[in-house]
Amino acid sequence: MPYLTKEKKATIFATYGGNAANTGSIEGQVALLTERISSISKHLQANKHDHSTQRGLMKMVGQRKRLLVYMQKHNLQGYRALIEKLGLRK
Repeated sequence: MPYLTKEKKATIFATYGGNAANTGSIEGQVALLTERISSISKHLQANKHDHSTQRGLMKMVGQRKRLLVYMQKHNLQGYRALIEKLGLRK
């Protein structure tokens, strides 16, 4: 399972969070979780019996959901733009 490098994280936060140093932004955190979720999902397609990784994936999905609910309550236009940009909520 390839982990995210510093450069990849910096580009994610620069793209979604404003700049690379803004690691606390909700948009950047959701984008980072989305990237990790997609890579772990690919891993689990090949390794169906990896239950500990599956549990970690469910925790990440829940964390992303909580962040999106917070963002929806406080910044509806930003929420809609983010889910459109990330391709969530088809």
